[in-house]
Amino acid sequence: MTTDQPLHLVLPGYQNSGPAHWQSRWEATGRDFRRVHQQDWDRPDLADWVAALDRAVAAAERPVVLVAHSLGCATVAHWAAGGARPGVLGALLVAPPDLDAADVPELAGFRPVPLRPLPFPAVVVHGSDDPWCSAERAREFAAAWGAPAVDLGPYGHLNSESGLGDWPEGRRLLAELTERALASRAR
Repeated sequence: MTTDQPLHLVLPGYQNSGPAHWQSRWEATGRDFRRVHQQDWDRPDLADWVAALDRAVAAAERPVVLVAHSLGCATVAHWAAGGARPGVLGALLVAPPDLDAADVPELAGFRPVPLRPLPFPAVVVHGSDDPWCSAERAREFAAAWGAPAVDLGPYGHLNSESGLGDWPEGRRLLAELTERALASRAR
């Protein structure tokens, strides 16, 4: 990618994404991917996570595409609920968790996940057997956010345990989303 291409802000979920996770692999490919670092990955605080995203978007030297996984998706939904978000071209939202059904006290502060249309194009990608979110609930998130839903089939939570490796299908989805967002912005 060249500098006229967007910056991809990587938003991992609860407990961060380790080196085998597709997000980390993508980030390792070069300067067009930048992780949004959180103060505490194990005891997430909604206000802190939203503020970190806000700072990362504000500091970006070019338009961004958000690349979120799990709790990162909920962070994007909360952040976007604040209204227009100039500088964001779109969001790849992978494996959003159903926090209302999650029995993890550390995540309770992110409830409820906003169910409002996002102010930028997005695509929601989910596994048909995700232990953190049913396929039906993932489709509900996608519909509420105004995004298409892509069911990858039985790949669980679409994390390093899913065996996705560098996840070429995800790269294709990201490229399609970016192309659509850039074309839409040019009109």
